[in-house]
Amino acid sequence: MPSFAEYDRFDALGLAALVKRREVSARELLEAAIARVTRDNPAINAVGTRLYDRGLATIERGPADGPFSGVPLLLKDLGAEIRGYPTNEGCSLFAGSVANHDSEIVRRHEAAGFVIFGKTHTSELGLSTSTESRLCGPTRNPWDRTRSAGGSSGGAAAAVAAGIVPLAHASDGGGSIRIPASCCGLFGLKPTRARTPMGPLVAEGWAGFSVVHAITRSVRDSAALLDATQGPDVGDPYWAPPPARPYSDEVAASPGRLRIAVTTSAWNGHAVDPHCVEAVRLAAKLCEDLGHHVEPASPAIDSDALGRASRLIISANVRTDLERRARALGRAYQRDDVETITWKMAEFGRTVSAEAYIEAIGAAQKAGRELGDFFLSYDVLLTPTQCTPPLPLGILDMMTEDTRRFGDAIAGTMAFTSLFNMTGSPAMSLPLHATPDGLPVGVQFAAPFGDEAVLFRLAAQLEAARPWADRKPDPG
Repeated sequence: MPSFAEYDRFDALGLAALVKRREVSARELLEAAIARVTRDNPAINAVGTRLYDRGLATIERGPADGPFSGVPLLLKDLGAEIRGYPTNEGCSLFAGSVANHDSEIVRRHEAAGFVIFGKTHTSELGLSTSTESRLCGPTRNPWDRTRSAGGSSGGAAAAVAAGIVPLAHASDGGGSIRIPASCCGLFGLKPTRARTPMGPLVAEGWAGFSVVHAITRSVRDSAALLDATQGPDVGDPYWAPPPARPYSDEVAASPGRLRIAVTTSAWNGHAVDPHCVEAVRLAAKLCEDLGHHVEPASPAIDSDALGRASRLIISANVRTDLERRARALGRAYQRDDVETITWKMAEFGRTVSAEAYIEAIGAAQKAGRELGDFFLSYDVLLTPTQCTPPLPLGILDMMTEDTRRFGDAIAGTMAFTSLFNMTGSPAMSLPLHATPDGLPVGVQFAAPFGDEAVLFRLAAQLEAARPWADRKPDPG
């Protein structure tokens, strides 16, 4: 199949500009993306469901006239339903579940002009920070195929890093945008709670921990996409504060002199790899060089209480999801329907009382108030994204019986990210560092609730100072 040879030199807005100027057609872009799936996916296993017929049909009738008109898009195979097509959620129990509706986020993607042509792999039900489900097999990091691409949006990150698409839909319930972005050398922003819609099937994910957005190569793509998708859906029970102006305008604005707190100490006490500490040190130095005030500081967080609350809330939701699917199938779900870790979480979820659930919600809300107090003194908090560089595949395989080892590895990947899911604050991972052997290592910046604007301004400044767009893995 012929392809547009310079396809992966452009971000999504760049491709859309080429289509608008008629220098390339939407069909040529789709053919280029499909050709890259054919060439690269066997090695990395990022893309699962192919929707090529749907993509071609979109082009034949003409993509919507939006900021991304004609640009190919991959959806994460979790929480993004398309009428008439399956959403497998990385889980055997859900395999073949055909949607009877389009998710609101899918409608907004298409209104922005995207051409949806496939779905990316995820960990089972989004429960692991590595994408290596029993149903789909491991997704491999394009920088080192023995390593994890992260999770649960690992397929999305691997596809972008490999150049299959310039951005990909993703979601984040504990770090699932930022962790894969860190593993694959990309930009990943988790928006404020309820910034983007989750409906129509649900109003929130995991008691509001989960939020939908994307993994991108450029900061401006992330900002323009959030402009196109943000805002409540009809009937949503709550929503994020409306932005003062488009996020695309923030990318072009100066951040001013920010008060940046920095810490490399994980709230859960997990050891932090020296490469991750060094990444933060260098990022802090860069921020100082750009004129920001940087000093050591960290919010006081009861990590044990938050850990218990997170486990309880997510396990109760997992059990509910499995029960709902079982009712749709007309049978009880069985041990062999799910992976070992999923089964254990569901069994724990079966024991959760209403009182315990409400107390867990209260613990998350308390942390939100404490973090809000911290941000009265600082504009931004800088941390490692993870405690380690990308892990070898197999360590976070959810079929393991060694739950202690699995739990410690998960704690290391989420030690710095999950706080901002529980509090709802926006946070982003930037690809500013790499290990001596070339493995990407991201750094995380978090901001007060509702303030993606400051993150976009800072991210654009850092992107200009230390560009990363041309740093790409060796396709061989």
